[in-house]
Amino acid sequence: MLKQRVITAIVLLAILLPALFYKTPVPFCALALLMIAAGAWEWGRLNAFGQAGSLGLAALCVLACGLSWYGGLLEKPLPLLWAVAGAAWVLAGAWLLRCGVAGWPRIPRALRLAGGLIVLWLAWLAIARARVMGIELLLSVLMLVWVADIFAYFAGRTFGGRFSKGKLAPSISPGKSWEGVWGGVAGVVALSLAWFFWGGETLYSQLAQRHGLALMLLAVIFLAAMSVVGDLVESLVKRSAGVKDSSGLLPGHGGVLDRVDALLPTLPLAMMLVSF
Repeated sequence: MLKQRVITAIVLLAILLPALFYKTPVPFCALALLMIAAGAWEWGRLNAFGQAGSLGLAALCVLACGLSWYGGLLEKPLPLLWAVAGAAWVLAGAWLLRCGVAGWPRIPRALRLAGGLIVLWLAWLAIARARVMGIELLLSVLMLVWVADIFAYFAGRTFGGRFSKGKLAPSISPGKSWEGVWGGVAGVVALSLAWFFWGGETLYSQLAQRHGLALMLLAVIFLAAMSVVGDLVESLVKRSAGVKDSSGLLPGHGGVLDRVDALLPTLPLAMMLVSF
């Protein structure tokens, strides 16, 4: 399994890095579109839509993203769209976690499918827009989520259960602890401060310049918390479907949704924060 994970990671990096650092955003946006389409296919399968229906959902996702690209949305700030998307993620995420695993099947399947399609379209639009705005901006958002996840993992493994009386969400993801959340937040705060003082056109510098250092720190803590929400929501859906991974597309890593779940709310919210 470890060998599989390493080989898959190397292959992904060999594809992603050249696309990311290419002189124009086109290769990266196209590659991101391919991955989001795969995520849409996984979403259909997780909601018992069947193979043909899941492929149709992926095609609809490609169509929505392609029309947005063709229509020039990647060049526009779209503050209202990001504000609506951010508010929807906060409210819907809280409601879904409150309803738990048992509440997911009660939502009409058509609504679940449509909601997933919109979420994936927004995530692609956000990551493509961030790449158009600048590589460093995009990397600072991606690094925030990765650092939150890495620090949460090691903090949870080291301190999980030592300071808190209960798990974070035992019925959804029994392995996650509050100590992991605090560890992830600490990692994100350290990252944002270090990168801010280092300099560059990052998410952190833009927030600090516009709103001050204190609000920048509150913003990155909020984004770290929402990355946890994205992770938990995908875990909730998988637990309801009775599967461990969203698919086997990435050997050793599960599926595309397993790799991008924390990014789904974080990317639109980051765009919302830099658009005002």
